[in-house]
Amino acid sequence: MAAALQSRLPELGERMALRIRSDVDAYNDESLISLDSLCRSCAANADFVLAHLRRGGTPDASSARETGRARAEQGVPLADTLHAYRIGSELLWTEILAEARMHPEVSDDLLVSESAEFWALSGLFAEAVAVAYRETAAELTSRGRARRSALVEALFTGIFAERTLWEAARELGLPEHGPYAVAVAEAGASGEEPLSGTEAALRQAKLPSAWRLLPDQQLALIALPTATAESACLRILRRTRARVGFSPCFPSLRETPQALRFARLALAGLQGTGPGLARFDDNPLAMVVSAAPAEAAHLVEVVLRPVLNLPAAERSRLLRTLEHWFAAAGSAGVAAQSLFVHPNTVRYRLRRVEELTGRSLSDPRVTADIGAALLAVRNRRGGDGLQSAGGADAL
Repeated sequence: MAAALQSRLPELGERMALRIRSDVDAYNDESLISLDSLCRSCAANADFVLAHLRRGGTPDASSARETGRARAEQGVPLADTLHAYRIGSELLWTEILAEARMHPEVSDDLLVSESAEFWALSGLFAEAVAVAYRETAAELTSRGRARRSALVEALFTGIFAERTLWEAARELGLPEHGPYAVAVAEAGASGEEPLSGTEAALRQAKLPSAWRLLPDQQLALIALPTATAESACLRILRRTRARVGFSPCFPSLRETPQALRFARLALAGLQGTGPGLARFDDNPLAMVVSAAPAEAAHLVEVVLRPVLNLPAAERSRLLRTLEHWFAAAGSAGVAAQSLFVHPNTVRYRLRRVEELTGRSLSDPRVTADIGAALLAVRNRRGGDGLQSAGGADAL
């Protein structure tokens, strides 16, 4: 009977394929599996079953494994693959029974015996299909993650040709044009994801993103397709309770490496040790000063050392006055109100700073230098007597 059916394999394989196509939607998609390919697969699997029924011995499940691998690569769901395999097995057993009716010498006892063996063999092959499918799917997932990781790394490092840049955007699910922004979060431990769950939250808000995990940081490239997208993105990032630096928005993926640098500068300038989010655009000068501690220390020496050499009380008064004056956009009157002193007291202290440093606060370049040096002093941990800008002045 097996030999007779093997002689009709092409016709049998085609009938199986047509039945599967009519019953399983995924197999009806010609772009996934052509009818010719499905016919050959059905015939090959039937041939292995029939050959084992003829010869016995150890079952050869190589055809079943090949089917599992192929369906995983084609993207056919595993449930549909196993459903199709059951349909093929049922049709093959129906053909065996029909062939048996043509051979009076085949007893019912023999058919019962063969039935048990056939369905055991079918189950073994179905398991081989599933195992090969899962192994291939895992390999494809790993390969896809590796490629995605490589593409994200290339974006952050700028190692891209123009054409490859567009391809990467499509493969990563990013729009080809901005605006975009980069977020950098500080990891508490090596390999930790400080922004765990954020990708899903951004996706739900219709903000596509691409991610890279480093030993000490987690990087995110985020598309901001609407006018309100940046605000929504910032709200999501703040909910993470992580320490995050956020770059300025930029229009082209070619600018991703520079945006990453800005985001890292923002993170470096984030005050304190607890969670928080620092936008580079909120205070770019402070970000740059914080990110270059050696240069900032030299700036302090050049600009403010005479002030820092004063006794603690006077040093504190002058530095705090400068802080309030800068916060008041150069208004002595407004600074005096926040310090709870007379405006003339503020003016006197500013003249004292000018005398000590030999620099005029009416010169915009000098004001910029002193402002940057003041930021550097403030960023020092417990730095040189500078106290909080709030509260009453110590007279």
